[in-house]
Amino acid sequence: MKFLNKLEHAWQNTESLLMVGLDPDVARMPAELIGQPNAIFKFCAQIVDACAPFVCGFKPQIAYFAAAGAENQLEMLCQHIKSRHPSLPIVLDAKRGDIGATAEQYAREAFDRYGADAVTINPYMGFDSAQPYLERQDKGIIVLCRTSNAGGADLQELKTEGVPLYLKVAEMVANHWNTHHQCGLVVGATFPAEIARVRSLVGDRMPLLVPGIGAQGGDIAATCLAGCSTDGTGMMINSSRAVLYASSGDDWREAAAKVAQQTRDDINTNRSTKQ
Repeated sequence: MKFLNKLEHAWQNTESLLMVGLDPDVARMPAELIGQPNAIFKFCAQIVDACAPFVCGFKPQIAYFAAAGAENQLEMLCQHIKSRHPSLPIVLDAKRGDIGATAEQYAREAFDRYGADAVTINPYMGFDSAQPYLERQDKGIIVLCRTSNAGGADLQELKTEGVPLYLKVAEMVANHWNTHHQCGLVVGATFPAEIARVRSLVGDRMPLLVPGIGAQGGDIAATCLAGCSTDGTGMMINSSRAVLYASSGDDWREAAAKVAQQTRDDINTNRSTKQ
């Protein structure tokens, strides 16, 4: 199944636009897992199982696994999601950006090693850096556009022919890269006005991956008003730390599920006005 079809089914089946980011910080691991073999996998897998009824997918951040030397646990985690929750897409948050044979290897890593349904990439090096990913027509490519960090404005707001660079990126991806309807854009919830401009430019053609709610302080109501497509979907609204570390006690699984459900419900309350 193609990425976009899988995502659309997840939006409908779980009635959710929430995506949970899997950013396992070893220093914040539950006490019961400290010292256990494959603790990172066990933590993330149990978060996945607790939150699955309330989400449209999961977004593992590769840096957290690689820094801990736990790439094998990321493989295990992706396989767990595909086995236990096959209808939910996996977006590998890797933000890759290289050319030629190197980009081909990164594509193999994301799609063949980890079995991700989509991967985040950096467009700075142009089309040939994206081409190896785009050749996998059943896979999703989520392109950085207007990121949630304040420093993103250093380049993304630069004017090109009077137009901010992030809008040039959105236009380029929508009109030239999205031939097989496999592309999406990253636009941060901390900048709802920019989300609205991107949505206006690309219409309903592409989903938006929207980080920045929860611990980063993005507003759910403003995000939904700015970014939902005409049918009230169109977004993967990501929350990571607010869900993963909802409790430091023995109830960490239940607390994560509760926050995921509440966030899903808050999003649904606000996205209904867009339909």
